[in-house]
Amino acid sequence: MISLVFLATAINYLDRQTLSVVAPLLIDQFHMSNQEYSRVIFAFMLAYTIMNAVSGPLIDRLGTRVGYALTAAWWSAAAMMHSLARGPWTLGFYRFLLGMGEAGNWPAGVKVVAEWFPVDERALASGIFNSGSAAGAIVAPPIIVWIVLKAGWQAAFLVVGVVGLVWVVAWLTLYHPPQDGAGEERAVTISLWRLFRRRFVWSLTLAKFFFDPVWYFYIFWFPEYLKRARHFDLLAIGKYAWVPFLVAGLGNLLGGWFARTLLRHNLPLTIARKGALALCTLLMVSTIPAVLVPSATISIALVSLAMLGYTGASANMLAFPADVFPRSVVASIWGLASVGSGMGGMIFALATGWVVDHYSYKPVFCGFGLTPLIALGIVWFILGPFRPGLKLNEVVGTRGITS
Repeated sequence: MISLVFLATAINYLDRQTLSVVAPLLIDQFHMSNQEYSRVIFAFMLAYTIMNAVSGPLIDRLGTRVGYALTAAWWSAAAMMHSLARGPWTLGFYRFLLGMGEAGNWPAGVKVVAEWFPVDERALASGIFNSGSAAGAIVAPPIIVWIVLKAGWQAAFLVVGVVGLVWVVAWLTLYHPPQDGAGEERAVTISLWRLFRRRFVWSLTLAKFFFDPVWYFYIFWFPEYLKRARHFDLLAIGKYAWVPFLVAGLGNLLGGWFARTLLRHNLPLTIARKGALALCTLLMVSTIPAVLVPSATISIALVSLAMLGYTGASANMLAFPADVFPRSVVASIWGLASVGSGMGGMIFALATGWVVDHYSYKPVFCGFGLTPLIALGIVWFILGPFRPGLKLNEVVGTRGITS
């Protein structure tokens, strides 16, 4: 089951990375500035933010099997529509549609983990499925560049969309809830405001506002950075842009393994989760020297270390909702937290385009080396302790639930 989620996440990022890989080509073809490109990213993040608040409750309501299939089918069709883009406005519109669908992947994945895995395995299981994002980003540069050179950039979007639709068929055929029925829970409609008022939820949302834009920067801007600042051509981008994402994939596994090791040595859940998060987050400061060193090889190595830190920390964050809350609301809680992620992504994307156009990549890299420390401070000092075993009526109150 977690392999299916891994594949969905890989396809999700293959779709997402297709634009990033061809961005240097489209920026020249459509005569876009960095600010105009940042608005295309903003369109994606706007839809992603809005739909995170919708997709989580929707998946809780429809169930993992149907809800996941709907979101994956939507983003696959939207990816194929990118081939029709004729300028920044149409590209932004199709990007908006893609963001609407892709928002459902992580609430659905978190729900699968909650259904199938005990507490000491959740961070590792989350890391396994989340490493699909790195896998998708690893294969994207060489595959997309090869398709573009052979058949054009429109074909690249069509191919990745078809791959997503194949996954939908496999998911509907193979997925089932646990045999003990633990994944089958009463369908409920939940008051999102009551969920958000809990300190654990709003502080997690705030932390992701500062934490996740770092990853979005690597996803959307790294190939363009290699071209403009390091003078890579499209072929060189295809050869080397995947390297940091390979290292990032290892971070998903290491972060989950580290948390599981701490838990199996009888450390309290709060210390294990926050300790693993802190160690991984500190690695992300290596973004700062990455933009300062003269060697492109060393720069890529430092970016790789920072991305390893992000994915290691993210594997633990993905386990947070299921550590504390009942399974029937974990998709909703992760959806709410991801609203903070999307809002941060929107604001920092626009800021990135403006800063790059007016200054350079140096202040951008320095900023993204420091913002994860803000997120760490929020989790460590504001989030509060982990208290597993909350019942649904304790979370939202009986007035916040309807059948």
